[in-house]
Parts: sequence; C-alpha cells; structure tokens
Amino acid sequence: MKLSQLINVCRPTNIVGDIEIEITGIEIDSRLIKKGNIFVAMRGTQVDGHTFIAKAIELGAKTIVCEEIPSAIQKGITYIQYEKTENVVGLLATIFFGNPTSRLKLIGVTGTNGKTTIATVLYNMFRRMGYKCGLCSTVCNYINGEAVPTECTTPDPITLNRLLGQMADAGCEYAFMEVSSHSVAQKRVGGLIFAGGIFTNLTRDHLDYHKTFENYRDAKKAFFDSLPKGAFAIINAEDKNGAFMVQNTKAKIKTYSTRTAADFKAKILEESFEGMNLEINGKEVCVQFVGRFNVSNLLAIYGTAIMMGIEPQEALIQLSAMKPVNGRFETIRSQNGITAIVDYAHTPDALKNVLGTINEVLKHHGLCWTVCGAGGNRDKGKRPLMAQEAVKNSDRVIITSDNPRFEEPQEIINDMLGGLTEKQRQKVLCIVDRREAIRTACMMAHPGDVILVAGKGHEDYQIIQGVKHHFDDHEIIQEAFGLI
Repeated sequence: MKLSQLINVCRPTNIVGDIEIEITGIEIDSRLIKKGNIFVAMRGTQVDGHTFIAKAIELGAKTIVCEEIPSAIQKGITYIQYEKTENVVGLLATIFFGNPTSRLKLIGVTGTNGKTTIATVLYNMFRRMGYKCGLCSTVCNYINGEAVPTECTTPDPITLNRLLGQMADAGCEYAFMEVSSHSVAQKRVGGLIFAGGIFTNLTRDHLDYHKTFENYRDAKKAFFDSLPKGAFAIINAEDKNGAFMVQNTKAKIKTYSTRTAADFKAKILEESFEGMNLEINGKEVCVQFVGRFNVSNLLAIYGTAIMMGIEPQEALIQLSAMKPVNGRFETIRSQNGITAIVDYAHTPDALKNVLGTINEVLKHHGLCWTVCGAGGNRDKGKRPLMAQEAVKNSDRVIITSDNPRFEEPQEIINDMLGGLTEKQRQKVLCIVDRREAIRTACMMAHPGDVILVAGKGHEDYQIIQGVKHHFDDHEIIQEAFGLI
C-alpha cells in the first residue's frame, strides 16, 4: 500500500517528504519496526513515543507519524504530522489492514462486570451453530478456534486491527469483543464499525486511570455515541446508567432485565451450584450457570442472538448447551462435600454479586468462606470496599495477596483492613501468601461449606515486584482437596 492512500483518508496538518512510497507495516512500538514500516509516535501515560523516533528509523521505519516533527529531519524519511496521533492511529490501522469491520460483523461488550462471559459465550454459541467467528477478550483471543494470547482486555489499535483483519481473512462472519473504558478513552477502537453494542453495568473500577466515576462513565457512553445507524444497542435496564449510555446513540435500543419491564426478561425458577432453571420471555430453559448476575449475562447473550437474526427457540437451545467461562464462577468439589468457587470478582460490586449468589444457594446450610485481596498499583479506594463486601456477605474471610505488582502486599492488606470495624475484623484472617491462604480455607472448611477464591479467576500467574510467577487458584484448590 502507498502512503498516499493512507493519508488521503486521514489528512495531516503537515507533510515532509515523499508520500508515494510503499508501506510494509504500521507499528506504535519502536521495537517491532521492520524495513519500510510506519512508526506512529504516541504520547502514552507512561512514555512518549516521540523519544523513540530515532530508534524506529534505525530499525528501518521510512515514515514517521507524529505530533511534532523533529528538528533534525533525516534524508529519505517521510514525516506526517497530526495534532493528536491518538485520534488517527485507529483509522490509519483500519485502512492499512483492509477495513476488517466492513468484512465481518463486530459486536462490542462494555461495562464493569460480565464482559468476558458475554463475549466468550456469544463466540462459543455462534461457533456451535456453524458460523466462523473471532473473539477478543481478557482471557484469550481466538480466530475461529485458533488461540491468540492476549495481554489486556482490548489491544492497541494496531494489534486489534491486525487481529480483526486476520479474522476477516479467515472467513469469520462475526467477531465478539470486550470494549474496555481505557480502549475508548485512548481511541483504540477508533475507525472500527460495530454492528452492535452491549452494556452490562457500571460500578467503581479503574479510577486510578479515569480519576472520577464520571470520566469512567463517559468513556463507556462514548462507545454507544459512536454506534452507527443500523447497529443495535442492548442495555441492562436494571442499571441506572443504562439509559444514560444510549442518550445520544443512533443505534436501535433494546433492554434486558431480571426485575423490571424489558424487551428480554427472565426469572429464576430453580437454582443450585450445578445450574439454574430459568424462564426467558415466557419459555423455560435449563442452563449450566449460577447466579442472578449470570441471568443478566445470559439475557444479554440471548438478546444479542435475537438481534443478529437467530430464532428465539434456537437461541434457548444453544444457551442450554453453554458452559461457564474459565475463572467465572467455576466450581471445584472435594470428595468430602466442600465446594470451592473460583471467580474473577475484583471489584466491590462483583464480589457482592458472587457472594449474594452463593448465599442464595447455600441457604445457611453451610458456611461461606471468602479468600480475596486487591491488586497493587491500581485504584486504592476500592480496597476497603472490597473488604467490607467480603465481611458483610461471608461467615469467614481470609484477606491475602492478589497481584501486588510493585507494592508491598502487607500494605495492600492494611488498606483493606482500614475499611473494617474492630468487630468485623474478628472474623478475618490475614495471610500474605496466597497459596497458604487458599490452603488454610480448604483445611478449615467443613463438608457443606463453600469457599470463594476471588480476584484472579482465569489468571495462571501472580505479579510480584513486576515479575510474573506461575500461580493458578484452580491448581492450589485441587492440591488442597487431594484431587491432583
């Protein structure tokens, strides 16, 4: 592709050099540059890409997209200037990778909780119905069954468009994607055309980045503002922010709820730790999921399937065959009748929802144990709130490490304890070592008890002082139960 084809769509403020050169690739990471590539200099939260321009040229970049043209212009290099590279990088990537979202239908899922479950189950459901599909999620990316490892919920715009382009080239008809608030705020999804959007809920999260809840909320809303006419927007009618999300959308609006009037409605008829019997829009269906929060997730999935042309009866049949996502309310049972649940719950609201479900099913026929922590170098304000929810909704609590990253684990634990009264602390143990914390809960629990191990879910690592170590909650529980 010629450089002129790219900048013809996204006009720069200034050009220095030849624009009729062939472009071999586009990158925002100077370390990945190959001969003939475009290097886009981005101003990030940690580093400024402009400081790596010389390195990119040294590695073979022939075009530099930047906000400031360097004072020392190198011969044979083309410089393209934009007021803000963040605003154009997504569009440039979309054009370079053949406008992938014009070749498949992309569905985005946003909200604080439920994104991974909804996107993944939709991917599994549509593949089970015979469609070629792609998935972009927190756990893993997939191109019609082929796994592509992921580092974050929504990749950078280059990686994302490359991935979507590969999906389209592989013949995928649909792609399902988690859309994080960071990705909207940082324009990572710029240039993409969404056929539909789903809003789950909104509670406190990522305030270390967004600073205020209003900024966090507005980033989510911007996703729905950008949906084109002809797309659909499915929102959780139970969340007060749902109506706000779609105030300015051009998309067709549909709602779902387990409590209020909505287009897609459900109620729980029976539930156990093995699954639920539900009534969805007047029809009964048995599912392998547990909890009211999962009923909401399943309604979003059902509604999306309907909006994508699937017959209601077929959608229900497919829902009955779906299984929970790795690390989302996964149950492990000991031989003597103790149930452990591994869940990714890492926000106060998510923890409250999961514990509420456990207590609804337990009905005081056993004790509820919770093992949880909070991530380091993240929003400190939610730490005491996490502890409060754990204590209010559990019989026993063990506060431990999550991913401490570059913080001291004990200091994180102290922040959590700061939200508790002296009386509340009486039912709390603090064990810094997460392995020992899980083992202790498994050892102290009795038959009929339930142990929630929260916060890490699908993750098979723990980050300590910036270093990733292998750590899997599932493995520790199975070892403690004598299952492996």
